[in-house]
Amino acid sequence: MNTETLDPRYRDLDRWPTQLAVEAMLEGQMAAIAALQSQTAAIARAAEQAAQRLGADGRLVFVGAGTSGRLALQDGTELYPTYGWPMERMVFLMAGGAGALTQAKEGAEDDAEGARAEILSAKIGRHDVVIGVAASGRTPYTVAAINQARDAGALTIGIANNPGSALLTHADHAILAVTGSEIVAGSTRMKAGTAQKAALNLLSTAIMLRRGLVYDGQMVAMRISNAKLLQRGQRMVQDIAGVDATRAGEALAAADNDIRLAIVVALGGQPAQGRALLEECDGDLRAVLQTLGRQD
Repeated sequence: MNTETLDPRYRDLDRWPTQLAVEAMLEGQMAAIAALQSQTAAIARAAEQAAQRLGADGRLVFVGAGTSGRLALQDGTELYPTYGWPMERMVFLMAGGAGALTQAKEGAEDDAEGARAEILSAKIGRHDVVIGVAASGRTPYTVAAINQARDAGALTIGIANNPGSALLTHADHAILAVTGSEIVAGSTRMKAGTAQKAALNLLSTAIMLRRGLVYDGQMVAMRISNAKLLQRGQRMVQDIAGVDATRAGEALAAADNDIRLAIVVALGGQPAQGRALLEECDGDLRAVLQTLGRQD
């Protein structure tokens, strides 16, 4: 595998001056991002189909082992505070269980049978979207989960760093970031991990875009959980509804700090009406405003 090979250029890396070593590592990180340049169309296709497949009750399922699993779970857990994607509409499958997030579990990534059982236990079905991540692209746990999910009718997306690997060939959508050998041989938390994190960011954000959870480049579905976010939410209501700070604050209070609902209230609607419209439009603020005749 390309990600496991030793690059002869760095054989004596431990003897380099520290600054030169850091510069070489940074160069590798930049190359990792560049490796995704050829994958924008693949990411867009996967995001569009995922957004459509999820419908009103489908779930996003994140699967991985080791570093790849930790990156996948991190990306998923950020969707609720950032875009209001419900926690009950997410499933996290980490080889070795939650304990493997902080401590490696012996043989967990080889547990293909366990992965299949977890997909069955979660009742993954045709409305769900399963995202599997593995640097090698052949991790038994992740490949088995993708295969089981696909057999169950779910839409499957594979993210890997080695071409022609099982994860990419078995998934409905393949996202390949060819990052090559690592500066420290086999340490895929470096270039491979950086590319995986970027791919996950792009994919999940594009899904949220197509789900209508971003309006005019703003996170209108974010969860307000502190004073800073309350101020940000108030500015959004002011900007989108075209009201002053006092009216925006009153609308947010009436809407229990739901920004999209507060915008409807600030425009003169009632909370009950706003909730019904948001449900009817599947949370898409632009569709709600079009219904109210506030957008072209």
